Amino acid sequence: MKRTEEPCLPECDELTVVRHYTNLSNNNFGVDTGFYPLGSCTMKYNPKINEEMAALPQFQNLHPEQPKDTVKGALALVSLLEKSLCELTGLAHFTFKPYAGAHGELTGLMTIDNYHRSRGDMQRKKVIVPDSAHGTNPASAAVCGLEIIEVKSNPDGLVDLDDLKRLIDQEAPLNGQCSMVNGQCIAAMMMTNPNTLGLFETQIPAIAKLIHDCGALMYYDGANLNPMLGACRPGDMGFDVMHINLHKTFSTPHGGGGPGAGPVGVREGLQEFFPFVSPYHGNYAVMMRAYAYILSLGREHIKEVGPLATLNANYIKESLKDVYELPIDGLCCHEFVFDGLKDKSTGVTTMDVAKRLLDYGYHAPTIYFPLLFHESLMIEPTENESKETLDGFVAVMRKIAEEAKTNPDLVKSAPHTTPIGRVDDVLAAKHPVTTFRQLKAEV
Repeated sequence: MKRTEEPCLPECDELTVVRHYTNLSNNNFGVDTGFYPLGSCTMKYNPKINEEMAALPQFQNLHPEQPKDTVKGALALVSLLEKSLCELTGLAHFTFKPYAGAHGELTGLMTIDNYHRSRGDMQRKKVIVPDSAHGTNPASAAVCGLEIIEVKSNPDGLVDLDDLKRLIDQEAPLNGQCSMVNGQCIAAMMMTNPNTLGLFETQIPAIAKLIHDCGALMYYDGANLNPMLGACRPGDMGFDVMHINLHKTFSTPHGGGGPGAGPVGVREGLQEFFPFVSPYHGNYAVMMRAYAYILSLGREHIKEVGPLATLNANYIKESLKDVYELPIDGLCCHEFVFDGLKDKSTGVTTMDVAKRLLDYGYHAPTIYFPLLFHESLMIEPTENESKETLDGFVAVMRKIAEEAKTNPDLVKSAPHTTPIGRVDDVLAAKHPVTTFRQLKAEV
């Protein structure tokens, strides 16, 4: 009402607007449009019935400040989801306050810190993290005011038990007493199992005993929980605290930065140490999708998720390891890591392979992570993909390997069919164009 002149808005007819946004949407890549082998992120298909349940007006139109008497059905769903997650993980209690996986990590570490403080054990400020861990592990520990100790991997890609023993001062009193490391005490060890290389950590019982014997707790990073469904439970392995990425394991694809949910589970007795991180139950619609997914599969079929995810990953790995470098051979779980092309003489890098995949209509896998290998290329197919889809992906990966030998410049200059060609990644990182006004001025 205070305007003195008309706003400068574009004048477009409806058809032009509809075409504009429809064409933009056609340039987006998602699970509904193609294969998404993004390692370590479990971008599985989100069944449409999950969306239908989350869109029910009785739930969709709830307000977080409504009186409890008016949301009994919603609260009942939270309680039922908690029971399901406890059954699937072997833990006793969950809090649904965290809004994402990293938020769940922070909540879990705060729970551990509260536990130690409650016993007057104020010196426990060290968290052991494997060198293959997700970057959020040390970051979450740092935000929580804790310090990180890195334990190395052995040549098989698993936690080096000897290095772990070295980190734990064997001269210090055991049986719940403080184990000293660099003048500080161990609060917890964070582990992902299967680890970031897609390998199952076979020494968990021994590792858990070492950590528990020095009075510390075991934390399970739930990022790779998907292949565990129907195979084994973190609580049975000796983990005390864990977070679950509902948006990974229980089917709300999280591309584009969200939405997410990171509930934290604990063994009996630790629930009283949950910190106050939010007055509300996280992203409720994600929780609804997760519960719909669990109910759709049921007790019997949810047991097939982990084995099928493992089968699909091993099928791709075995089909490509003659042309892509497999640094650690053997059975993997849900994902695996190549170290670039086997023939290094072509000069074609993992980045080049990822860019060339775009020309064939595939989203690129995770590249240059984990940092254990120079040309890491991490692939996770998930349990949803058919053999026909996997065969198509394998054929394209083999074709790119052949192109790298016969026409390497074609691969190095990819992509060729996308709306935008190869960008200057360094320039984009150092001088990002983040506003329309900035872009208009530069043009």
